[in-house]
Amino acid sequence: MSVKLFSQLSLISMAIAALAACGEAKKPAGDAVSDPAAERSASESEPGEIARLELANPSNFKRLDEAVYLSYHELGLQRDYSAPLAVWQQQQKIPVQSIDRDADGSNDGILFTVDVAVDERLDLRITEGAAGDGAKRTQAEISHKTGGQWVEREYKGGRFQNVDALDVPAEHTDHSYFIRYEGPGIESDLVGYRVYLDWRNGFDIFGKRTREPVLQDVGQDGFDSYHEMADWGMDILKVGSALGIGGYGYWDGEKAVRVSDVQDWTAEIVDNGDLYSSFALQYAGWKPEAEKQTDLDTVLSMHAGSRLVKVTAKTASEIGPMVAGLVKHPGTERIVGNLDIGGSEWTYIGTYGEQSLDGSKLGMGLLAKRKAIEEVAEDEHNHLLVLEPKANEINYYFTAAWEKETPSEHGPITGIEQFRTYLKQEAEKLTMPLRRHLTTSASEALTEQPLTAGSALQWSQRVADSELERKTLDYAFGGFDPIRKRPSYFEYTTGLLMQAYDDLNQVAPDPRYADAVEQVMGSFVGEDGTVNGYVQSKYNIDSINAGKMLLRLFERNRDPDFKAAVDTLYRQLEDHPRTSAGAFWHKKRYPGQVWLDGVYMGIPFLAHYEQLMHEEPDFDEVLAEFKVVNEKLRDPETGLFYHAWDEMRQQEWADAETGLSGYHWSRGMGWLAMALVDVLEFIPEENTEDRQYLLEMIADLAPVLQEYQDAESGTWYQIIDMPEGRGNYPESTGSTMFTYFYAKAINNGYLPEDYVGTAKKAYRGLLDEFVQVHAEGTVSITNMCQVAGLGYGRDGSYRYYMSEPVFTDDPKGTGPFIMAGVEMHKMLSQYN
Repeated sequence: MSVKLFSQLSLISMAIAALAACGEAKKPAGDAVSDPAAERSASESEPGEIARLELANPSNFKRLDEAVYLSYHELGLQRDYSAPLAVWQQQQKIPVQSIDRDADGSNDGILFTVDVAVDERLDLRITEGAAGDGAKRTQAEISHKTGGQWVEREYKGGRFQNVDALDVPAEHTDHSYFIRYEGPGIESDLVGYRVYLDWRNGFDIFGKRTREPVLQDVGQDGFDSYHEMADWGMDILKVGSALGIGGYGYWDGEKAVRVSDVQDWTAEIVDNGDLYSSFALQYAGWKPEAEKQTDLDTVLSMHAGSRLVKVTAKTASEIGPMVAGLVKHPGTERIVGNLDIGGSEWTYIGTYGEQSLDGSKLGMGLLAKRKAIEEVAEDEHNHLLVLEPKANEINYYFTAAWEKETPSEHGPITGIEQFRTYLKQEAEKLTMPLRRHLTTSASEALTEQPLTAGSALQWSQRVADSELERKTLDYAFGGFDPIRKRPSYFEYTTGLLMQAYDDLNQVAPDPRYADAVEQVMGSFVGEDGTVNGYVQSKYNIDSINAGKMLLRLFERNRDPDFKAAVDTLYRQLEDHPRTSAGAFWHKKRYPGQVWLDGVYMGIPFLAHYEQLMHEEPDFDEVLAEFKVVNEKLRDPETGLFYHAWDEMRQQEWADAETGLSGYHWSRGMGWLAMALVDVLEFIPEENTEDRQYLLEMIADLAPVLQEYQDAESGTWYQIIDMPEGRGNYPESTGSTMFTYFYAKAINNGYLPEDYVGTAKKAYRGLLDEFVQVHAEGTVSITNMCQVAGLGYGRDGSYRYYMSEPVFTDDPKGTGPFIMAGVEMHKMLSQYN
């Protein structure tokens, strides 16, 4: 092991040790913590190895020059790591670039590109050392004249000089002969673009007839030459009064308002590398309307082998909808991608036809997430995507394909059908990035320790402490949810995470955990018992879940405001619409639908409320929910449960005869499994018939989940019974929930100790597959399906479940991970 890597691991070890030393509860007696670096298995890695990365193609087409970004943070290195890293594909080093992805002035990770065939898996290694050699394939630059002088609005004399940054002088306007080709430029080996850094703020295209960089030579002799065909190519777009290709602006309800009325422009080259280049533009004092003024910061970036430019635009204050546009040209055909899709999927608009300056065919496109698109619109000059900013920010891509560009493995694209296919495939690549499994030396140094009751508890503490540092307190009412990028509401995820802290605090008391629960949950309870951020009229079963933590707090403090709050939630369940057999609809706007998710969201609360508040609790509705799910959603052949059932058989995703959705989603079954073991805590022993029904469901479910547990990793796949399906992946939220199910069921006597081995294998899988240790000692949980709903464009297809974003540190995974560790601690204290 190199000195540098050993130093990184020692920092991690010391940070984790510091966390564990905060109190006796942090380090249970009898579980000594050994030096993780010393226990590192030399056979697992080579000297200087930082990580191993597996990549898989989830598409039915080859992914060429797919960019892979790895942050230093996720690699277990210091965020300001500066030494070179090498990426090995088999025994060959490939080109790698250190980049500043967030454009904050410091490099934050590495980027490289790979080709991945259909159904291919790549095994890569990241080590210390110089990167492989490669050609320069991207470029970003800005060049202005020096040595001359301003004569009114025109710069006379001088010569062009490339600079890293430029504060645009007040004299500069269009055709001032001050900035070479009038603004910053960016290119890959396929195409180039420029931005007019003046009141026009239009985006233009340089069509390329070579794979070599060309921007450095463009416009050295003035504005005219690059409008004529040259060996390298030419300017191919007439922008006019439009936004050009991918330009941004404000939507006033009728037309796009360009970024023209600006007090000051600045430009900065952020990266100018072989594989990745980017530049940042700052517009100070932009006035899109007379009564509105804000600053606008944007970053444009592109990588080798791609025609796409990524645009991130953020305003300093809220101004309303923004737009991205494509210039309208006669004789072109507009292309609109599918808009009836899930909100996290990417879609597109485009144009194709003889719209380049030389009359040749040119395709232009815009790509954005469906949920960001308020409407597809147009005005006199532009085809437009009207985009809804999230936290005052929009993200989208623009792209161009010219029929005369240099032939390559990426093309050429010479017809509209080819261009449609190209846009569709680019949208899929953004929707479904390469599947990845990253194993770092930093993580292995800790996860390879023996699994004991103490270590399981410590992992829960590490994740809980890490989430406290990252965002836990942000979930209080009035805060900002960084995962969903919106104000924090009375969410089921908030209740789930707070319940995890409460579970942990009961076995490892820590004032920080108790304070977090009281601070976050207390923020939602008004003085009169109102629940901040809760809307009963929606009859959303998800809204009930956070009430479980309010019930716990009321049981302890007997605060009348908390009593009034949980009564409010209970009244929702009294009036909540139901199926004919008595199961709750998932939401009022989902009539007749029962989802596995909803069993966990509503039923443990209902059971606890009945047990706590009523002298003669009635568990009939609790059992009714489980009976409907067991009778309607369970597949009698496999014992697996379908995600949802539509009693009315009207939904797109529902089978016309059975009303069932088509697939067995692991987290859906995870919600059900957790609900089963949680509900039994509130049903008295004398209710033998009720308890027996639930115990039999647990006994039936346990061997089924065991059968579909991945033999190698101990985890479960996103679609649980299709591990070989294209794009399917081991998914952490469902896996953590199943681990919790087994451990708690064993601890409470619902399952025999025969399943101890299954629980251990599952928990070991969580550590090996999903735990990511960072240099400062924090811990992340990876490979989380962000969300998977049904309806409203979410068709329930296999592709849909594969298309949902894969996140890190979502409460739907960190909460159950903490809870699973607590139950494993209890189980291993008895069955080590």
